[in-house]
Amino acid sequence: MITLWNVLQENKKMSNDPLHGKTLKTIVEQLVDFYGFDTLAELININCFKENPSVNSSLKFLRKTDWARKKVEELYVRTLPKLKE
Repeated sequence: MITLWNVLQENKKMSNDPLHGKTLKTIVEQLVDFYGFDTLAELININCFKENPSVNSSLKFLRKTDWARKKVEELYVRTLPKLKE
C-alpha cells in the first residue's frame, strides 16, 4: 500500500542525492568550467581529459565506461560546495 508518507520519504531521499536531476553533460560541463581539462586530467587519470579533450568526446567515453563515470560523479560531489561559492 502506497501512502503519502511513503511518497514523501522517497522524495526526501531523492532530494538528498546531489546527482539527482543532473545530466552527465551538465556535470562534465560544470567540472570543465571550474577546473579545465588539464586539471581534470590530473585529478582523474583518463585519456578523454588528456588527448584532444572535448565535452562531447568525454561524454561518449563516460557513457560507455562505468568506472570512469563513477570517478567523475565522485569528483563532482566533492566539488559541489566549491561550485556554490
